[in-house]
Amino acid sequence: MSDVRVIIIRDSVEREERVVTTGTTAGELFDGDRSIVAARVAGALKDLAYPVADGDEVEAVPLTSEDGLNILRHSAAHVMAQAVQELFPSAKLGIGPPIKDGFYYDFDVETPFTPEDLKSIEKKMQEIQKRGQRFSRRVVSDDAAREELAAEPYKLELIGLKGSASADDGANVEVGAGELTIYDNIDSRTGELCWKDLCRGPHLPSTRLIPAFKLMRSAAAYWRGSEKNKQLQRIYGTAWPSKDELKAYLEFLAEAEKRDHRKLGSELDLFSIPEEIGSGLAVFHPRGGVIRRVMEDYSRKRHEQEGYEFVYTPHATKGALFEKSGHLDWYADGMYPPMQLDEGTDYYLKPMNCPMHNLIFDARGRSYRELPLRLFEFGTVYRYEKSGVVHGLTRARGFTQDDAHIYCTKEQMADELDSTLTFVLNLLRDYGLEDFYLELSTKDPEKFIGSDENWDEATETLRKAAEKQGLELVMDPGGAAFYGPKISVQARDAIGRTWQMSTIQVDFNLPERFNLEYTSGDGSKQRPVMIHRALFGSIERFFAVLLEHYAGAFPAWLAPVQATCIPIGDAHVPYLQEFAAKAKALGLRVDVDASSDRMQKKIRNAQKAKVPFMIIAGDEDMEAGAVSFRYRDGTQKNGVPVDEAVAEIAKAVEDRVQV
Repeated sequence: MSDVRVIIIRDSVEREERVVTTGTTAGELFDGDRSIVAARVAGALKDLAYPVADGDEVEAVPLTSEDGLNILRHSAAHVMAQAVQELFPSAKLGIGPPIKDGFYYDFDVETPFTPEDLKSIEKKMQEIQKRGQRFSRRVVSDDAAREELAAEPYKLELIGLKGSASADDGANVEVGAGELTIYDNIDSRTGELCWKDLCRGPHLPSTRLIPAFKLMRSAAAYWRGSEKNKQLQRIYGTAWPSKDELKAYLEFLAEAEKRDHRKLGSELDLFSIPEEIGSGLAVFHPRGGVIRRVMEDYSRKRHEQEGYEFVYTPHATKGALFEKSGHLDWYADGMYPPMQLDEGTDYYLKPMNCPMHNLIFDARGRSYRELPLRLFEFGTVYRYEKSGVVHGLTRARGFTQDDAHIYCTKEQMADELDSTLTFVLNLLRDYGLEDFYLELSTKDPEKFIGSDENWDEATETLRKAAEKQGLELVMDPGGAAFYGPKISVQARDAIGRTWQMSTIQVDFNLPERFNLEYTSGDGSKQRPVMIHRALFGSIERFFAVLLEHYAGAFPAWLAPVQATCIPIGDAHVPYLQEFAAKAKALGLRVDVDASSDRMQKKIRNAQKAKVPFMIIAGDEDMEAGAVSFRYRDGTQKNGVPVDEAVAEIAKAVEDRVQV
């Protein structure tokens, strides 16, 4: 047997050159290290059974890496599909890709899966996992695949889509491009074929290497995501490298469920999404309205301090405006259908505020002395999101953007981007978010307008502004929109989830389309640079993020009720009403629970409402001109003079601290 020379890469630093015999597998290169589940050769992921070739650079893929987790979860999806077909032999296979933190598989079955079915499927998966079946890859021709999978109509469709642009991500997991492969699940003891599936791979060497998994739920899903296709049944699951990691993930999900803004919004009487109004269209109740007003008022105050000028624009406009801006070309699918008004003129609900801000800029001549001009609006927009993606306040059909557009000279761009990013981060910190990283989206070389020089300058200026913040900067190559590069602020909440918050984007497109000009110092007409900036993204989404971040227990300055006064008896109600009046005179939000409930029930009610402070008074308090001051965590100070108690609430509100 001849020898082959390979380079083994265990990490980005450790490289080893080795001479091995022909037929040596990638797995053998790593000496049976069970933490390595696949290899990367010439940029492509390979099974550990891949026989290395002369000159190969073989990079280890650990189970705990992103690729390793995807392979683990895709292998778990195959085990689940095998379990389903063992229990439900008539089930037809759809697709089963890995997804963030888990996997799913689609099935065509006569009746939807029940929770009891999921328990049975999970038990069967455990049996398959313990059998230690090998995942074995083999290349097949299209005709051979059709013959082997003749009973699987969805697989036959995927074979016809091989390498096609119409194959979605899930389909590409199955067929990809180039050669077609089937993975067999082989009993490691008998060599018997247990199950097979059309798949691009790679997979784990054995089902025994799937140490921890759980099925989560089932749902209906259209085949390949199209409402024109048949509705299948999708089972979601999760898989992890260890039982401890699975346990931690399930605990994280339980905590996230407690914090779900839709659940808290109902429990705390903050907002609702009435069916009579429509999916994705929320109404804010009085208490939610207080929080939203305070959020907006503080934001408005800070914007005024930073030199922004407030504008207001209508909710609808003639379609010609969006033709001019390009939104009808690029975003028509996400816009509500037109309304026929004024003898056949199309009007649209606006999906963006920027075209109208451009009209404000262009309403009269502009001088360089006015720049930078910072226009700001709480502008309500409407986007027709598909029903499957609408999610409470975080993905809505009607929402209010805190939208700013800055017009400046090219010479001012660097300072403006720097100060804008600093302002954005500081304002987010004021609302209680502290953990950030930044993402820089750069030009897609296949889809952009404007000169390379402008793109390079804007991208480099954004990069420098980001680096000044001292935060982690993650590159997003090719992720920019066609009209300019973008910085996104990514914020982690109290339980570690990442939310995309503010965006700052340089735009070469709209100033050109709208022929925006200003008069420079030498009298010539120049094109301004346009910077788009959404700080919250939308008021509704930011409301939801804060609601989940604080688990409904807002800091005193944002809480709809900052203190609840609880009388021990009816005789103490007037005394506490006087206390509340003093507090309200300072602008504090204080109420008195004068209901017939017992004192302990009133305390429980205030705790459920997550009120920051409770003010309790009885006979001794009245005689001393004092109150008992109870905090949200249950601790209490007694005999606090009334003025001191009011002052403490006021200070907590002024300092914007969490209590």
